Amino acid sequence: MSRNSLKVLYITGWCRNGSTIIGNVLNEVEGFFHTGELSFLWKNAYGNGSNTSCGCGEALTSCGIWSRVLQEETPPGQDPAGHAREVVKRQTKAVRTRHTWNILREGTRSEAVREYAATLSRTYRAIAKATGSHTLVDSGKLPSEAALLPHVEGITPYYLYLVRDPRAAAHSWTKTKQYVVPMSTFRSTSYWVGFNLASEAVIRRYPERSFFLRYEDFIANPASGVDGLLGMLGEEGAVNPVKGRTVQLGGNHTVTGNPDRFRAGTTLLRPEDDAWRKELPSRARALTEALSWPLMARYGYYQPPRTHARASEGSVTANNDTREDVRGTGTGR
Repeated sequence: MSRNSLKVLYITGWCRNGSTIIGNVLNEVEGFFHTGELSFLWKNAYGNGSNTSCGCGEALTSCGIWSRVLQEETPPGQDPAGHAREVVKRQTKAVRTRHTWNILREGTRSEAVREYAATLSRTYRAIAKATGSHTLVDSGKLPSEAALLPHVEGITPYYLYLVRDPRAAAHSWTKTKQYVVPMSTFRSTSYWVGFNLASEAVIRRYPERSFFLRYEDFIANPASGVDGLLGMLGEEGAVNPVKGRTVQLGGNHTVTGNPDRFRAGTTLLRPEDDAWRKELPSRARALTEALSWPLMARYGYYQPPRTHARASEGSVTANNDTREDVRGTGTGR
């Protein structure tokens, strides 16, 4: 990797997996910048998305960072709004989850994929220029986009494959949060399976730059999880912002993500994620388990909670069996 190459840590996996809080924690590391879910920038900036606000509270087109990025990324002679519509069309046509395997096989053979890779290259470099950052954290969670990053000029991609118990994710999707609407258990779990299978395909292709982490293990030992990520990125000397179970969050400029991204100040990273055990209806729980049990077993979610806690001590990955099944993941570079 070139010393001057821009690092991009891409978080992949299904939504409601803790990517927003992990991204915002890393945002507090010197030289890091959390973009939020960057793939929504063009859709949200020009009024076609569900949330047009930056994490700073300003509209994306008014934010000092994103207004500059959008202007610099737009090719000469093109209207920013018209260009944004073209970007969204390319995303829909060629960079959805089902396209992950095509991109892994064919790279940028497709013109739409090639054009989108060029767009990401301009955008990542514009962000680094506007923020003075050497490492960007993109919590986009799209496996297809993750598969594309090795073809994006000017960056060196790394991957955080973040998994959360599908029952906890299904329970989270029953809640309405500002611009995030609820989703049925069947749909949430189906997406959980699809996104995780596609994410596995990506990190198996690039194991030396991939890190597997269960959200439950992160909240069991958050400082250790951050240390592991910094190590993979070659930033062992960076100051870990997590102290015990708390982190001091400043402002951020996330494109979108969990509405909790607007919170700042002293933040407690709760040591448990078990509300679903009491609140998720038994029928929904049974449906989730029926749809996802092979991957649940692979990731260790059929083990009792105490085993989870023991496994997380001294290790930011799930457990040895999980590391073997999702081959090549862990803390190694």
